[in-house]
Amino acid sequence: MDVYTEVHSAAGRCDILIKTDLYIYVMELKLDDTAENALQQIKDKGYLKPYMSDSRKKIAVGIAFSTVQRTVKEYKTKEL
Repeated sequence: MDVYTEVHSAAGRCDILIKTDLYIYVMELKLDDTAENALQQIKDKGYLKPYMSDSRKKIAVGIAFSTVQRTVKEYKTKEL
C-alpha cells in the first residue's frame, strides 16, 4: 500500500491518501468536530475527483478526535 499525507489538489489538500490494489482511501481528520463534517469536506473539495477514472473503489473516511477524551470520538465511511 502507498500512503501519502497532505495531498494537494486544486481545491485544497486531503489529510491522508492511501492506495491499495483494490481501494483508494481519502481520510480527513477533524479535532473537536464531527466525522460527518470531515466527510462533507472530502465531498465539497473533491479530494477523490482526480482518481475517478481509476478502476479501484473509492472510500472517503472522516475521523473526529476529541481533545477532552484524547481519542477518536467517531468515524464514518462512505463509498464514492
